[in-house]
Amino acid sequence: MIRLASNSSTRAKLLHEAGIEFIQETYDFNEDFIVAKTPKEFVYLATLGKYETNLRAFGYDELSLLVADTVVTANGKILRKAKDEAEAREILLSQSGNLTSIITCMIYQSKYKKIIDISQTTYSFREFDRDDLEKYLKSGEWMGKAGACMVEGFCKAYIEEVRGFESTAMGLNIEVLKAFL
Repeated sequence: MIRLASNSSTRAKLLHEAGIEFIQETYDFNEDFIVAKTPKEFVYLATLGKYETNLRAFGYDELSLLVADTVVTANGKILRKAKDEAEAREILLSQSGNLTSIITCMIYQSKYKKIIDISQTTYSFREFDRDDLEKYLKSGEWMGKAGACMVEGFCKAYIEEVRGFESTAMGLNIEVLKAFL
């Protein structure tokens, strides 16, 4: 049994679909003060902060601890969670017709092992249709998503090429996790 220290319904869905038993509870960590030079550094520091916060709160003696964070990058910029619809539009337009990488870091800790993994999935997107984009923005599905990106939703129809695992892009490299469980 794993304690998923994340509020992400997508991460929970990935664990459920993989047949991994878990409970979901977390203490939040404020990422706003992280200073990083690269997207990989940022996602590692954010995951480490979440790990340390949740390790203090829960430990890993009773249940193994799993934390993760995801960052989206295009044009060398870290694309965080959009604060409003206008910012989401700007972030998504930077991905339209472009290469977009989604980087997920996870830390798993049990009594017997500790796993730290940073995985990346890169998508080549066709230009987003403006009407589809506006409909997606109005739906609010982008809220709480790194880079406002949903490769299992809105962005799926625009994928030309993918390098990496879809689970990484969805917030948890389930293939790596399952290999160690």
